[in-house]
Amino acid sequence: MRRLLARRMKFHLLGAFVLSVGCATLYKFGIAEPRKRAYAEFYKSYDPMKDFEAMKAAGVLECAPPK
Repeated sequence: MRRLLARRMKFHLLGAFVLSVGCATLYKFGIAEPRKRAYAEFYKSYDPMKDFEAMKAAGVLECAPPK
């Protein structure tokens, strides 16, 4: 029973470290990178003036009434 806590603590600390690094890696490559690519792809062809005109024509904006 001597040093049982110390041995268990080493095991659990190592496991927690490996698990946290694994989760961070999965998040980066599973969520963050695809999201960055999707935003980059969207803004390659995004025209803010065209979007503004569409919102203005739809009556969404109070400051710019539709014509």
